[in-house]
Amino acid sequence: MMHNPMAYTANQAYRGAATSVPPLKAVSMLLGGAINFLQKSLAAQEARRFEEGHEYLMKATAILRGLSHNLDFVNGGAVAERLYQTYNALIMASLKAYGRPHAREGFRRIIAGLTEMREAWEFVDTAVRGGKAVSADSAGKR
Repeated sequence: MMHNPMAYTANQAYRGAATSVPPLKAVSMLLGGAINFLQKSLAAQEARRFEEGHEYLMKATAILRGLSHNLDFVNGGAVAERLYQTYNALIMASLKAYGRPHAREGFRRIIAGLTEMREAWEFVDTAVRGGKAVSADSAGKR
C-alpha cells in the first residue's frame, strides 16, 4: 500500500493513461505532461511564485515516479533497470535545481532529456505499429 498521496496519484495517472491509450502512447503522453509541469514550474519560479512552482514540480516528479514504479523488471531486464535509474536521476535533478540561482539551465537540461525520451518512445510506438494508427482496443490484442 502506498502512503504517499502524490505517488498514488502518479500510479493512478499511469494506469489510467495505459488503459485508455496504447501503453507506448501513454508513456509518451506522461513524459509530455512532466515536461509541461517542469516548464510551468520554471515560469512560476522566475515570477517568484514559489508555492505554485513547487506544486508544478511535485506534479512533474510524481509523473516520473509513477513511470518508474510501473516498469516491468521481469520482462524489461536491463532496459527496465536503466529506465528506473534514469527516471530517478531526473527526479533528483529536478528537486536539486528548484529554487537555485541556475534553475533555468538545470531545468532546460532536464526538459531536453525528457523531450528526447518522449521522442524516442514516439518513434518506437510508430515502429511497433508499422506507421499505422492503432486504437486502444486493438493495441492490447497483439
